[in-house]
Amino acid sequence: MVTCKKSLFKFSSMSKIKEILQKKGPHFNVVDPETKVLDALTIMKTENLSYVVVKQEEQFLGIMSERDYAQKIKLEGRKSDLAIVKDIMTHDLPVVSYEEDLKRCMVLMNVYKTRYLPVFDDLVFMGVLTMNDLMREVMNEETATKK
Repeated sequence: MVTCKKSLFKFSSMSKIKEILQKKGPHFNVVDPETKVLDALTIMKTENLSYVVVKQEEQFLGIMSERDYAQKIKLEGRKSDLAIVKDIMTHDLPVVSYEEDLKRCMVLMNVYKTRYLPVFDDLVFMGVLTMNDLMREVMNEETATKK
């Protein structure tokens, strides 16, 4: 079990994952597991995101990130126009619910060395909470506190 110790970051009780995901809006960075890595990278560039969500029909399978690409394609000398997403995606990420504490999310990201947490409401995939989302929330909280 991962526990949260006292943190330098302060989140108000109003900071909820659901609100963060609603601010982000719908995600258009979804690919099929059979998508060529080069096509997934094109979507990432178009959407200005560092990851794509991998789903088959409505089932969440994982995430392909820039890190996956760098470690599993570039460093291994593979070709991104021949490789497919399912061969390099990360599928064993910790998941969180809408009600998860944001401090715990930070701990999970640190412990699992990830920048992404898939968010589920019951068994339904709702989106991805990123390290950038958490940093933005910290900055918003700091700004609100100073006013």
